[in-house]
Amino acid sequence: MHKIDAEGKILGRLASEIANLLHGKYKVDFQPNIDAGDFVEVKNAAKIKVTGAKLVQKQYHHFSGYPSGLKSFNLENRLAKDPGFVIWHAVRLMLAKNKLRDNILKRLTFVK
Repeated sequence: MHKIDAEGKILGRLASEIANLLHGKYKVDFQPNIDAGDFVEVKNAAKIKVTGAKLVQKQYHHFSGYPSGLKSFNLENRLAKDPGFVIWHAVRLMLAKNKLRDNILKRLTFVK
């Protein structure tokens, strides 16, 4: 189990570090088709840093499937509501889009 303190770390660099640990790319016997990564526990997720004007400009979208069911939130609102989602979403997009991704993401936890 890896414990990472997210305080003061940049979102993208932190997410790529977590993705490598979850997928097990640092291991000597790494194989891309085998799920052999480790558990990762992240604390102080609300204290991450972003560069530029991303707090205001970056948007997260959710569509319910119904007419006028598109909801958008910027990064600042998402961090206030659920800081773990921001890191989880960034890590999710950095992993391969295959059958292993859901099981890999189950090993990512957040501690307050």
